[in-house]
Amino acid sequence: MDRVTQLASERAVVIFSRSTCCMCHAIKTLLCDFGVNPTVHELDEIPRGREIEQALSRLGSPTLPAVFIGGILVGGANEVMSLHLNRSLIPMLRRAGALWV
Repeated sequence: MDRVTQLASERAVVIFSRSTCCMCHAIKTLLCDFGVNPTVHELDEIPRGREIEQALSRLGSPTLPAVFIGGILVGGANEVMSLHLNRSLIPMLRRAGALWV
């Protein structure tokens, strides 16, 4: 769990993802379209990815993607899309230093 919190706090936006997951792809695309340069950890492509996924589940993110903004777990695709639809996502990204405009 310490490894997850360390990785999540290294950059303004961190996404734990699976390379074959369509919802992970949609969230990565959404954030990149805003101009965010997220750090993406593809758990199916890295050693100990399964352990990281289990730690994320214990932190409260039972599904992927797991999105951290400013070191705080925002949640998965549903939570990120909800933030976007209620116009809270961009201000949150600005506060975290992921957007400058």
